[in-house]
Amino acid sequence: MDLLAFFNLLQLIGGFILAVGYIPQIVKIIKTKSVKDFSKLYVGGIFTGIVFMEAYAIYMFFWQHTAGAFFATNTVSFILSGIEFLLIMIFSKKYSKNKEVTKTA
Repeated sequence: MDLLAFFNLLQLIGGFILAVGYIPQIVKIIKTKSVKDFSKLYVGGIFTGIVFMEAYAIYMFFWQHTAGAFFATNTVSFILSGIEFLLIMIFSKKYSKNKEVTKTA
Protein backbone atom coordinates (compact mmCIF):
# COMPACT_ATOMS: atom_id res chain seq x y z
CA MET A 1 0.00 0.00 0.00
CA ASP A 2 1.49 3.34 -1.00
CA LEU A 3 1.32 6.47 1.13
CA LEU A 4 -1.57 8.07 -0.80
CA ALA A 5 -3.68 4.92 -0.50
CA PHE A 6 -2.92 4.78 3.23
CA PHE A 7 -4.08 8.36 3.80
CA ASN A 8 -7.15 7.81 1.63
CA LEU A 9 -7.99 4.83 3.82
CA LEU A 10 -7.52 6.94 6.98
CA GLN A 11 -9.84 9.60 5.56
CA LEU A 12 -12.43 6.99 4.64
CA ILE A 13 -12.37 5.41 8.11
CA GLY A 14 -12.37 8.76 9.94
CA GLY A 15 -15.05 10.23 7.70
CA PHE A 16 -17.21 7.15 8.17
CA ILE A 17 -16.87 7.34 11.96
CA LEU A 18 -17.80 11.03 11.96
CA ALA A 19 -20.73 10.52 9.60
CA VAL A 20 -22.17 7.53 11.47
CA GLY A 21 -21.86 9.47 14.73
CA TYR A 22 -25.01 11.42 13.81
CA ILE A 23 -27.20 8.32 13.72
CA PRO A 24 -27.56 7.69 17.51
CA GLN A 25 -28.49 11.33 18.08
CA ILE A 26 -31.04 11.31 15.25
CA VAL A 27 -32.60 8.12 16.65
CA LYS A 28 -32.74 9.65 20.14
CA ILE A 29 -34.41 12.83 18.85
CA ILE A 30 -37.02 10.80 16.98
CA LYS A 31 -37.71 8.53 19.97
CA THR A 32 -37.90 11.27 22.61
CA LYS A 33 -39.20 14.08 20.37
CA SER A 34 -37.17 16.36 22.62
CA VAL A 35 -34.46 18.83 21.63
CA LYS A 36 -34.76 21.32 24.48
CA ASP A 37 -31.08 20.97 25.43
CA PHE A 38 -29.75 21.47 21.91
CA SER A 39 -28.12 24.66 20.71
CA LYS A 40 -29.62 25.55 17.33
CA LEU A 41 -26.72 27.92 16.77
CA TYR A 42 -24.14 25.18 17.33
CA VAL A 43 -25.86 22.50 15.24
CA GLY A 44 -26.66 25.05 12.54
CA GLY A 45 -23.02 26.13 12.48
CA ILE A 46 -21.85 22.53 12.12
CA PHE A 47 -24.34 21.97 9.28
CA THR A 48 -23.25 25.19 7.54
CA GLY A 49 -19.60 24.12 7.74
CA ILE A 50 -20.46 20.75 6.23
CA VAL A 51 -22.40 22.48 3.42
CA PHE A 52 -19.26 24.45 2.52
CA MET A 53 -17.14 21.31 2.73
CA GLU A 54 -19.63 19.52 0.48
CA ALA A 55 -19.25 22.26 -2.14
CA TYR A 56 -15.49 21.67 -2.01
CA ALA A 57 -15.96 17.88 -2.17
CA ILE A 58 -18.22 18.20 -5.22
CA TYR A 59 -15.66 20.40 -6.95
CA MET A 60 -12.77 18.08 -6.15
CA PHE A 61 -14.64 14.93 -7.18
CA PHE A 62 -16.36 16.09 -10.36
CA TRP A 63 -13.89 18.67 -11.70
CA GLN A 64 -10.52 17.56 -10.32
CA HIS A 65 -11.38 13.83 -10.35
CA THR A 66 -9.89 13.28 -6.91
CA ALA A 67 -10.97 13.05 -3.25
CA GLY A 68 -13.53 10.29 -3.81
CA ALA A 69 -13.37 9.07 -0.21
CA PHE A 70 -13.84 12.62 1.08
CA PHE A 71 -16.76 13.18 -1.27
CA ALA A 72 -18.45 9.95 -0.15
CA THR A 73 -18.06 10.42 3.59
CA ASN A 74 -18.79 14.14 3.50
CA THR A 75 -21.99 13.54 1.51
CA VAL A 76 -23.16 11.12 4.21
CA SER A 77 -22.28 13.71 6.88
CA PHE A 78 -24.11 16.39 4.89
CA ILE A 79 -27.28 14.30 4.72
CA LEU A 80 -27.22 13.15 8.35
CA SER A 81 -26.29 16.53 9.84
CA GLY A 82 -29.03 18.08 7.70
CA ILE A 83 -31.55 15.59 9.08
CA GLU A 84 -30.38 16.32 12.62
CA PHE A 85 -30.64 20.08 12.10
CA LEU A 86 -34.08 19.75 10.50
CA LEU A 87 -35.34 17.62 13.40
CA ILE A 88 -34.00 20.12 15.91
CA MET A 89 -35.76 22.97 14.11
CA ILE A 90 -39.05 21.01 13.93
CA PHE A 91 -39.05 19.77 17.52
CA SER A 92 -37.78 23.06 18.98
CA LYS A 93 -40.84 24.79 17.48
CA LYS A 94 -43.10 22.16 19.03
CA TYR A 95 -41.29 22.59 22.36
CA SER A 96 -41.74 26.38 22.17
CA LYS A 97 -45.47 26.00 21.46
CA ASN A 98 -45.91 23.53 24.34
CA LYS A 99 -43.98 25.87 26.66
CA GLU A 100 -46.28 28.80 25.73
CA VAL A 101 -49.41 26.70 26.33
CA THR A 102 -48.09 25.65 29.75
CA LYS A 103 -47.32 29.28 30.73
CA THR A 104 -50.78 30.56 29.79
CA ALA A 105 -52.66 27.67 31.41
